[in-house]
Amino acid sequence: MENEPSADLGHPATILQRVANQPSRLMSRRLIVIALLFSFLIPALGYVYLGPLYAVLFSTGYVGGFVLWHAVPTHTPWSALRAPYWLTMLAFLLLHKAEENRAEFFRAVSDRVTGDPVPDVTVHLMLSLLVLPIGSWIMVPRLVGRGVEFGYYLAWTFFASMGVTELAHFVLPVLANEPYGYFPGMASVLVLAPLAWWGMWRLGRSTA
Repeated sequence: MENEPSADLGHPATILQRVANQPSRLMSRRLIVIALLFSFLIPALGYVYLGPLYAVLFSTGYVGGFVLWHAVPTHTPWSALRAPYWLTMLAFLLLHKAEENRAEFFRAVSDRVTGDPVPDVTVHLMLSLLVLPIGSWIMVPRLVGRGVEFGYYLAWTFFASMGVTELAHFVLPVLANEPYGYFPGMASVLVLAPLAWWGMWRLGRSTA
């Protein structure tokens, strides 16, 4: 470690890689700080690119996931999470995102809830709010399979985002101040959320 260039020691990617490769399940102070910063990073990016409503929604999954990870230490093996993880991921990508895109979720939020312009789909937005979150969640099988504590944190944020945050689709029609009815993305949440709850239940069964 002494031979590594000092310029790389503080680089965010370097720190995250070292945290992710930490084999111990004990929560070091640095691990907690990195997880907490990441938990606020995604909502902050949501605020920058999409606005305050999305920042609040993202916080329920990331900050909520951080709280669950810290409050419910788990030794759940990857074999117990494999099915709920992959089924939740497939439901999110193939059902939920497809429904949101087809029914124009962002336009519905802009027209019926916030009154703000529809966000422009830019490279920075895609990298910050699609590639970064999904990319981190894709690391869960490898990290949890190796017993890496950071993997359990990511698993909690994933299942909390899918099982708690996505329930906002049932709240948004209320915020729209109109007769309660369908909101884009609502139908697929009926499949997505229970799968995520299954994952959260599996995560919480084997506690330290």
